This record gives sequence, structure tokens and C-alpha cells, in this order.
Amino acid sequence: MKKEIAIVAMSGGMDSALTTAIALNSGYDVAGLHLNYGQRTQAREEKAFNDICDYYNIKKRLVVDIGYLVKIGGSSLTDTKLKIEEANLGRQEIPSTYVPFRNANILAIATSWAEVLGAKAIYIGAMQLDSSGYPDCREVFFQAFQKAIEYGTKPETEIKVITPIINFTKKDIVLKSVEFKAPLHLTWSCYSSSDVACGVCDSCVLRLRGFEQAGIPDPIIYKQRRID
Repeated sequence: MKKEIAIVAMSGGMDSALTTAIALNSGYDVAGLHLNYGQRTQAREEKAFNDICDYYNIKKRLVVDIGYLVKIGGSSLTDTKLKIEEANLGRQEIPSTYVPFRNANILAIATSWAEVLGAKAIYIGAMQLDSSGYPDCREVFFQAFQKAIEYGTKPETEIKVITPIINFTKKDIVLKSVEFKAPLHLTWSCYSSSDVACGVCDSCVLRLRGFEQAGIPDPIIYKQRRID
């Protein structure tokens, strides 16, 4: 019997690697979607995406260039004139690394591809708990986008947005990744560096803290290892 297809949005980070493992474990034929949006570590993230796809023998892959997010600006990930701050996990305000409405762009492209492939699900590894507090990573946002898909696609189209790690902590991510044998050694999380991870940006510190809390060594190399 032919498997149903699921689009998995894959940044190349540990969250999307685990999300890929979960989708595969749920019995889907996974199609990997990766977006290049002019982020500082674009080439390194695309390499991680392809490495993860190779690891899982994922044949259906789509890499989409949405460099217009650089022209729109507003994020230190896409505008080199803005500084990527060191991690401050106790902050209340949204950090400069927030890319305005990025997940809506990702989901819109995933929905278009899903309609063409006849996919039944879109998996995305967003987290709303142990994260930087981006507004488009909240569960309520994905619930709203689910409605947009229902209203904006063909009547016969049935696509479910699935956020399997939305309420995970980074510790949970590490432990579940070990359980599912997700390739953490192939993933890339750093916002600012493409050779050796900086260890001080939000993404690095959250990742390092997750490994520390899980009692498992992080397999990648860092310039510094800051754990808040």
C-alpha cells in the first residue's frame, strides 16, 4: 500500500531533524522542504538539510529561494548591519533574530507543494516553550493557519498542519532525538557562524542548555560553551 506523503519543513537544525524522524515514524513518505531566505548561515543550513535527507534517504526535496526577506529586512539574521545579540533567555521582548512572519512564508510554500504532491500533512518543528519567543511559533498561530489552508485550497484538498514538538523543551528534543535516533551530529543551530558554532547566540545557548539538562554531550564543536 502506498504511503501518504507529508511535507516536512527542514531548517537543518535539531528541532527539524527530530520532526523528520517523528513524521517517518508515523508512517509518512517524507518530502523535505528547505528555505533559503538570505540568512547568515544559509549555505551551512542547506548542507545540514541535505545531510539529514541523505541520512533518511529522502528523495523528494525542494529548496526554495525567498531572498525577498532580505529586502524586507527587520531581522539580524538577514541584515548584517544589525547585530545578533548574545543570548538573554530571560528577556521579555522579541529578539532581533525574529524574521517577520517567516513561518507564514514557510507554511504557504509548503501548502502549495502539498497540493501538487497530494500530501496529507505538513510537519513543522516549531516550539513555543523553550525558545526565543517568536510570535509565529505559537500554537495559536498554527491553528489559525490551518483555517487559512482550509479556506484557500481546493475543496477536495485535505492538509493537516502538525507541530509535534510545539510544547517540548530543548531537553525533550535531545532525549527524544536519542530515542528516535535522529542525526543530531548532522544538524546546525548557530545563527552567526558557519564553520564553528559561536556558543553564545540564543540558538546555541538553548541547544547547549538542552544537552546539559539531558546529560548528553553535544556532538558539534563550539567556540564558546555558554549555558544559562
